[in-house]
Amino acid sequence: MIAVLKFPGTNGDYDVLRALELAGLRGEIVWYKDYRPGAYDAVVLAGGFSYGDRLRAGAVAAATKAVEHVREDAERGVPVLGICNGFQILVEAGLLPGALIPNDPPGFISRWIPIRVVDNETPFTLLYQRGEVVYMPVAHAEGRYIPEGSPRAVFKYVENPNGSVDDIAGVARGNVLGLMPHPERAVDPRISRNGVGGLKLWLSLKEWLRR
Repeated sequence: MIAVLKFPGTNGDYDVLRALELAGLRGEIVWYKDYRPGAYDAVVLAGGFSYGDRLRAGAVAAATKAVEHVREDAERGVPVLGICNGFQILVEAGLLPGALIPNDPPGFISRWIPIRVVDNETPFTLLYQRGEVVYMPVAHAEGRYIPEGSPRAVFKYVENPNGSVDDIAGVARGNVLGLMPHPERAVDPRISRNGVGGLKLWLSLKEWLRR
């Protein structure tokens, strides 16, 4: 079972649940107060505006007991994925390096963009080809990635929409991955006019869990 962690203000949870279903995976939405470490095969922190982005995007959620439990699971090798606000939460909590700051140029962006897979050795990218370009939508105002040290980039923007250093769209540390684009919104050809480039991410997780 895969936990789709929900905080006050999370709004991408049902999209993630649908993506999991399309990939043949079982998921359930878990309210943050009900999350229990050791109970799930993988964890997804979905997008949205947790706690209304107070202080900084993801900062309040990062301080919750639920994220401490996610950290415990990550240390045990459980795959953890943070999408958009989920990525911001993982960075604020120190599970991923660097910082996510307001876009440059400033403002909210919402559009489909091409991204390149530069690392296909994570639980979420096994089925991609290194160098493969896929389209996914972005929807954020604080997505400019500022690295700390030499982060493990997994996805890079082909067309940088927010000023992220080195065009980084997603990074990993071990079994933890965060990215600003929304793979859960690029899985169904009936509503994804730019293809289903996000589906392989969920199928990769399925393959990793099968192994």
